[in-house]
Amino acid sequence: MAHIKTAISLEESLFQEIEETAADLHISRSGLFVMAVEEFLQRRRTRQLLDAINAAHADSPDEEEQQTVDAIKEYLPKVLDPW
Repeated sequence: MAHIKTAISLEESLFQEIEETAADLHISRSGLFVMAVEEFLQRRRTRQLLDAINAAHADSPDEEEQQTVDAIKEYLPKVLDPW
């Protein structure tokens, strides 16, 4: 995989914290940036997926779906606590 160099501007205090954190983790500054960006992007993808799931379920269930939900609600307690 090709690597691309980039430059960014940071507040000095943030840069110092990055330096300290990278040293504590025994990784390079670049490695820390990669980890941070990967985590940010994963959280963003997860949020987008959750938003899509919520949008898909935002409407009320139709009659068939409601019957299924009602049946599950009736059946589940019997399965979880049969005594």
